[in-house]
Amino acid sequence: MSFSNFSQIQQALESGDITLPEIVQNYIQNIEERNDEINAVVSLDTEDALERAQQIQQRIDDGSAGKLAGMVIGVKDLICEKDKQTTCASHILENFESVYDATVVERLRDEDAILMGRLNMDEFAMGSSTENTIYGPTHNPVDSSKVPGGSSGGSAAAVAADFCTASLGSDTGGSIRQPASYCGVVGLKPTYGRVSRHGLVAFASSFDCIGPLTHSVKDAAILLETIAGFDPNDNTSSSRTVPNYQRFVEDPEPNIRIGVPEEYFGEGLDEEIRDGIQDKLSELEESGAELVPIHLPHMKYGIATYYILATAEASSNLARYDGIRYGHRADIKEVEEDLKEERAALEQKIKQAKGDEQNELTEELENLDSSLIRLYKKSRTEGFGPEVKRRIMLGTYVLSAGYYDAYYAKAQKVRRLIKQDFTEAFEDVDVIVSPTAPTTAFDIDSKMDNPVQMYLNDMYTISANLAGICGINVPAGTHSNGLPYGMQFMADTFEEGKLFNAARLVEQLG
Repeated sequence: MSFSNFSQIQQALESGDITLPEIVQNYIQNIEERNDEINAVVSLDTEDALERAQQIQQRIDDGSAGKLAGMVIGVKDLICEKDKQTTCASHILENFESVYDATVVERLRDEDAILMGRLNMDEFAMGSSTENTIYGPTHNPVDSSKVPGGSSGGSAAAVAADFCTASLGSDTGGSIRQPASYCGVVGLKPTYGRVSRHGLVAFASSFDCIGPLTHSVKDAAILLETIAGFDPNDNTSSSRTVPNYQRFVEDPEPNIRIGVPEEYFGEGLDEEIRDGIQDKLSELEESGAELVPIHLPHMKYGIATYYILATAEASSNLARYDGIRYGHRADIKEVEEDLKEERAALEQKIKQAKGDEQNELTEELENLDSSLIRLYKKSRTEGFGPEVKRRIMLGTYVLSAGYYDAYYAKAQKVRRLIKQDFTEAFEDVDVIVSPTAPTTAFDIDSKMDNPVQMYLNDMYTISANLAGICGINVPAGTHSNGLPYGMQFMADTFEEGKLFNAARLVEQLG
């Protein structure tokens, strides 16, 4: 039993051909059969899911069920669910249980969705492959020797492997759209502020967005309608009315203006992906769309700008993990014993030294870190993985005295220029098209030793986060290597309807 979209599930439930507990049981069976290979689901509450399925089935039968009744959703492991572990795939939070639900989780539950499992990810959402994780790497369901993308790789893989109807991920620089491309599913990054971030563990607060990964464009529209809207717990959330996004999917307008930037189709892009996207654009043009060449002159600074600003915010956000209030704490007895031994060794050297050497050693003794400072350091050293440490150090560097103006302040100015490029472009076009990723999914463990090469996987997606606009990945074809690839549409702030329109047109091409 397999469903290609939520509408099929609804029809089956309405006809009585199947019950919701049977649907949930089918997903559980899929997870039990394939998750050892894919490693997308890191925790699964089957008892709670089946119990909730029975309750919602009763509401379906009496006609009182919410609009998401029948949808089974996996949740990326940095979105809080009350009484569930929220680890961010990090040792520093491996035993942490959330004491509240994220706003998006509350809204899904209110519409009778079933939240069934926690999904793997790159630690604190820092990565493009879902290999930086305490749970071990997630594998691409299409080819298990390949990565699923990241950081929402578990969310994309879970949908592609039919472990759930849909999933929630987070997107800071492409972390929904890139894995969606690699796994052949739809992935939406909403406008910044369209969806509440309350209950999302922060990576970079001016970039982070929660969004859906689904089998179809319509399913993404249904989910966005549910989770979008103002939240008093998030003062960056927008009070704008949430439109009926489904209408853009049910009757898409073919006569749209599509901006085609030269910057996104040049060097570094796989030729087969370029040709495949251009073929799709030609088909859209034949159906009534107008292709408009545009120029985004500051895109060449996008990667550098993003990795300065995002790491600076990460450095600040992750300072709260000190081993004292919650999360992993190093063994204080070991810390104190090490300090005691070091102090004794220095005192012995001071006794044997003379003159300047004795003065230097005495100063060193006086400047030894306290046991509390050492506890902070040891807790963070043990708790964070190498990629997170790398970004914390980079972010701390660009914020430090003497470098702030040269890097961070300058990057903020460039961010504004990138935003302006998009503002001007959207005066002439409805959406802007690009590849989602420069290649198809790469081999597991092939880029772990080359961070810069890994970062370049985000070259087409980070600009939407820098500008605060919305973007969507829609499957565009299958490469000759057998792997899926996607194409990305971007629209101006709060114009998700135009994204759904354009993505549905591509979906209809088949």
